[in-house]
Amino acid sequence: MKTDKLLFLLLLLSCNRIPEPVEDRDNAALPLDQVAQMLSELPMEPVHFREVHRAVSSSSGNGYDEEYMMRDLFASPGRGVGEEDSGKSGNSVAEQSKSLSDILPLRDLIIQYAENRAATKASGFDPGLWLESLSSSDIQIYWPYSEDWDGETQPVFTYDPGDGSQVGVGWKVDTDERGARTVRKIEVDEKYAAAYPVWVVNRNSDSGYTSLDVMRREHPEWDNGGGALIIGGPVSSRAPVVPLSEEGTKAASSVKTLILKDFTMRRHYDTWLAGGSEFFIKAGSVNDFVASTEAELQLYVPAVTDFMVVVKRKQLGQALPFNTVLVSDWTSQLTQVAFMIVEDDGGSLTQWKCSAVVKVASKSYGFDISLPFNTRDDIVWRGQLSRRYIEATDKIAGHFGDVDITFEVVDY
Repeated sequence: MKTDKLLFLLLLLSCNRIPEPVEDRDNAALPLDQVAQMLSELPMEPVHFREVHRAVSSSSGNGYDEEYMMRDLFASPGRGVGEEDSGKSGNSVAEQSKSLSDILPLRDLIIQYAENRAATKASGFDPGLWLESLSSSDIQIYWPYSEDWDGETQPVFTYDPGDGSQVGVGWKVDTDERGARTVRKIEVDEKYAAAYPVWVVNRNSDSGYTSLDVMRREHPEWDNGGGALIIGGPVSSRAPVVPLSEEGTKAASSVKTLILKDFTMRRHYDTWLAGGSEFFIKAGSVNDFVASTEAELQLYVPAVTDFMVVVKRKQLGQALPFNTVLVSDWTSQLTQVAFMIVEDDGGSLTQWKCSAVVKVASKSYGFDISLPFNTRDDIVWRGQLSRRYIEATDKIAGHFGDVDITFEVVDY
């Protein structure tokens, strides 16, 4: 089968449907070590390194890790995670190298590899099925410390064995003065990856979620950012209620908002071969709560603010500014909110049932709240936060497990 026909078949499959990844098939047919070794055998040029660097830089700019998914590599060379949803139209490698007609994008080199492999295999290797499996899988190229790349040095290729290893098997390509290539195995650890470019073949875990950066871009009306209300919210048909202060007079027109000011990770939650850490911040309260009677209390249902924070390897110990809304109307009637931080590790969906507390007519009432998370997630911290604690520690970092968080109450 000719390369152009194989490419046409692959693109036709992509245009008509996006194949759902089948985890068992992907793990059996596409071992990560073989994909990494395959990359080391491709006759890459600097333009291919720039393609991957452009993609991982785009992903990073969109609030994800430094990653380039195989799905994007085949569908739109050079596109990063989050770029499609944001509507950005960065230059593909083909657009970058119109004058280099003899250089194919990385996608075409992989297609040629599959074609050559089919020609030399005695057994029935199906290049079309192999390429479809690769292009529809969750496999990606992860490039840690990519912002330090000098623009020339060829990367070492390694993979995540998934067993918690801190040292990986890598393939290093050496080229002599005549252009002859030799590939040798070396050991690669994070110290090496911080000094030299390394591509890690691993599996993507965050592209299915909308990052905080993308959410902000999609909602420019969020002057200070904000999470997404995914559960409940105030009943829209409720009668308007005049907010009262604790003294029983009409409240001032200003609004207080609870902000997550910054976030600091104190330890890595994944091995370097698996990438950075993806945290989900979840706050449960009653949004826009201004009830003055017990009857009005029944018109409210809990709301959950839920957003993802990606912390890259080199950001360990850095206070990352987020200025993200947790509770839009921090009314004095809210006396307690539910708060949870989890680091994403997958698994089946479950819930933490908890409560928030509000005060109406000097009486406290609890609201049942369910905060979703996955069964294999690392629970960094969960519990109730009192209004007194949050306001007493305003703009002061607090310790929540192995992360530090600074809250701020802002007046508008």
